[in-house]
Amino acid sequence: MQSHKHRLEDEPAFVLHSYPYRETSLVLEVLSRQHGRVALVARGARRPRSALRGLLMGFQPLMLSWFGKHELRTLHRAEWQGGQPQLQGTALLCGFYLNELLLNLMVRDDPHEQLFDYYQHTLQRLANEADYAAILRCFEKHLLQELGYALLLVQEADSGEPINSVAPYRYVLERGAVRATPNDSDISDVSEGLLMLGKTLQDMAADDYRDAVSAQQSKQLMRMLLNHHLAGKTLHTRELIRDLQKI
Repeated sequence: MQSHKHRLEDEPAFVLHSYPYRETSLVLEVLSRQHGRVALVARGARRPRSALRGLLMGFQPLMLSWFGKHELRTLHRAEWQGGQPQLQGTALLCGFYLNELLLNLMVRDDPHEQLFDYYQHTLQRLANEADYAAILRCFEKHLLQELGYALLLVQEADSGEPINSVAPYRYVLERGAVRATPNDSDISDVSEGLLMLGKTLQDMAADDYRDAVSAQQSKQLMRMLLNHHLAGKTLHTRELIRDLQKI
């Protein structure tokens, strides 16, 4: 009766990560729509004849049911929903990067329905579009926004005036964009702010990364912000992507 009280049925979810548990089971880290990041044990999922064995794949939309009141719940049922093409090559690597970001930045049991929907949308884009860098910048920006770390891209931090497209700025952690001065070209310490153009900030606000300078500067800004919020954690997929020089 007690477990029935904590039973959840038919929750849209994606598997972010899985690893072996005991002899025949798996522990799953999943992103669920209404309950956020949840840890589940899939009992017997590693047995050759398990019905779960071929279902619990990453980047595929699932409907999951589970029960339990502790941090590690028990998977009760899984159904594949379809409609998501398999990611391949660089798109697959980008998908692993998304998952690693979510695992490192999201706390468990903190619902983010809009983030779930945006993650699903991003997987569709990775499967169907070729500008992977732009797709990742959009996801990174929306992820930080959903987690309460929204980028300040529309107004100057000090004056409140609209960002000027032709003006130079320093983007300062926890503050936003501050007008740069001629002496700022000597700044090398990232804690003093990242030098960038107002046009880049405007393009980022519009999720427009077609301009080469905006694409490069937005990558540098997102790297600075993510490193800050990751607090020293290393993203292994980012290192792989950098090695491949794809993004």
